[in-house]
Amino acid sequence: MSTNTVDRQTLSTTRRRRVPTLTQRQGRWGLLFAAPATVQIALWTGLPVLVSIILSFTNYDMLNPPEFLGFDNYVTLANDPVFWKALGNNFIMAIVGIPISILISLALAVMLNQGLRGNSIFRTAVFLPHVTATVAIAMIWLWIYSPGGNGLFNIVLGFFGVPNQAFLASPSQALPSVILVTIWQGIGLKMMIYLASLQGIDQQLYEAADIDGASAVQKFFRITIPMLKPVTFFILVTSIVGNFQTFDLIYNLTNGGPANSTTVITYQIYQTAFQQFRMGLATAQSVVLLIVLVVLTIFSRRITGGKDD
Repeated sequence: MSTNTVDRQTLSTTRRRRVPTLTQRQGRWGLLFAAPATVQIALWTGLPVLVSIILSFTNYDMLNPPEFLGFDNYVTLANDPVFWKALGNNFIMAIVGIPISILISLALAVMLNQGLRGNSIFRTAVFLPHVTATVAIAMIWLWIYSPGGNGLFNIVLGFFGVPNQAFLASPSQALPSVILVTIWQGIGLKMMIYLASLQGIDQQLYEAADIDGASAVQKFFRITIPMLKPVTFFILVTSIVGNFQTFDLIYNLTNGGPANSTTVITYQIYQTAFQQFRMGLATAQSVVLLIVLVVLTIFSRRITGGKDD
């Protein structure tokens, strides 16, 4: 075989190897289509996060150039009892409020999935708080919690001989009262997500369980709950993020009081940044909040088995 023949065969083999496969072409098109969203996220999310991290190491009041402080802002936060109180209130709201709202939402979704009469009316009534402005919700609940004897709860309690309760004005009752409002406000969206997921479960699974003689309880825990696991993970993560971002409800209901009993981390950031103008310290609080949310998201993924989905 001549040298020219060998060279042509080698060149032909090299060209064949360089032809991208269908998977490679699909991957390149995927990267191309994802590029605009990636650039947008990097510009509008990644860049602010990076700037916030840098500012968290400075003393910045928006009027003068930032002054580098090192870890002083984080040391200040570590010794600030109000900051820990706010963080603790967020954890209490998440630990108490989220499981209760998920259980109620799942129960309502299962009930509505049975095809009862008046489903659409009941569904609308439950979902209505989610699309109502938080300010309007706060005004309604301020009347319900009114401590002067004109509030709905105190009127009801009065029929049973219970004296007027302070509710939002009481350091011991204010946080549970706020948690009740967050549960009531968040049930509608969770219920709709669960309902849509229930209607998407393959009915052949239930028919096979019926043939095997499974009871309704067994079908619920062996089929329904496992099939809803990805949805539960989604609801849990979004609920945690939403809980730690609660601001407008606190601002309109209690302003963080009384005695910081209802202050939360976002309200604390607002006060530090826009009332005290300590932007460096406020961004340090934001960075701590970001770390907490990342840790809780990873933890949620583990307890719901999200990595297997």
